Amino acid sequence: MHGASREAQAAAKERLDALTDSTSVDSATLAGELAAVTALLNREVSLRRVLTDPAQSGDAKADLAARLFGGQVGGPAVDLVSGMVRARWSRSRDLVDTLEELADIADLTAAQQAGKLDDVEDELFRFGRIVSSDTGLRAALTDRAATAAAKTELLRTLLGGRAQDVTTRLVVRLVTQPRGRSLEGGLESLSKLAAERRDRMVAVVTSAVPLSDQHKQRLGAALAKLYGRPMHLNLDVDPEVLGGIRVQVGDEIINGSIADRIEDASRRLAG
Repeated sequence: MHGASREAQAAAKERLDALTDSTSVDSATLAGELAAVTALLNREVSLRRVLTDPAQSGDAKADLAARLFGGQVGGPAVDLVSGMVRARWSRSRDLVDTLEELADIADLTAAQQAGKLDDVEDELFRFGRIVSSDTGLRAALTDRAATAAAKTELLRTLLGGRAQDVTTRLVVRLVTQPRGRSLEGGLESLSKLAAERRDRMVAVVTSAVPLSDQHKQRLGAALAKLYGRPMHLNLDVDPEVLGGIRVQVGDEIINGSIADRIEDASRRLAG
């Protein structure tokens, strides 16, 4: 993607991260709903063009999306899609491509939250190797004359009980809705997304008052160095945290003032 679409995609991914970091949002449900919207916009080219028409105001397009999808998918999906159509896209197809990727990321996030992401990544890799070595299976999965139901049944027979549910959902979606992608290319893209998700860590930061941009940058940089991975900060404010801050990364909880914690992190990094 280029220009406006790249910026819109980056913003959409940030909004997705914020949604899936919330314990009130079911990532697997969100993934299924985003996939359903993707399928609809892929079929309805005229609707896709209306929702990405630069001549229309962002608010008008967001209102249309809310009316169209409000009764079909949950609030988080509606909010995400509405925000996306407010943005400017270089091509209408870029909106659908991004929705498709967000659905995959949400499913991978569900696997991560369940502690199954490593399994999913391994299963995607192994399934790709099987497909590349079995020409008969590849032909059956890419046969344009075969129905989506038949392909789904074949995949569930192959993967059912042998792979994580997330893996099965991702592969079924790729095979039944390829949208011009090759099977091998699609599996490779999913593996890359899984690797990116595995390398991302989330810090839940609770402070007595909202953090300044400078404090957020310093804290994020210190935590990233401390843990050796990119760090996403999920921020919350709780007046009960008296003059300080509480940081949770996975099962580890760090308490202390911002200055003390960053200073301690710097000392640990210095050895």
